[in-house]
Amino acid sequence: MLFHVRMDVRIPHDFPPEAGATLKATEKQRSQELQRAGTWRHLWRIAGQYSNISIFDVSGPQELHDILSTLPLFPFMEITVSPLCRHPSSIREDDK
Repeated sequence: MLFHVRMDVRIPHDFPPEAGATLKATEKQRSQELQRAGTWRHLWRIAGQYSNISIFDVSGPQELHDILSTLPLFPFMEITVSPLCRHPSSIREDDK
């Protein structure tokens, strides 16, 4: 099942810079693992914001929740999720 996920990251200004750098590096590593596994199918930065638009391919809402809630930056994220389904006019055969 595909989900459109917008993640807006809001790290507090008084958060220790060293801890922030470690958190971001861990987040990057985890996101790349999920991308290699095919779970995190697409990842785009929103220009001018500390935000992204992503497409996840998971079994359902519970798996998506489990993945998102374990991301290192999750405590600092505002997340919006929309389930997706294939549009009947799409010419892409690999859409689910």
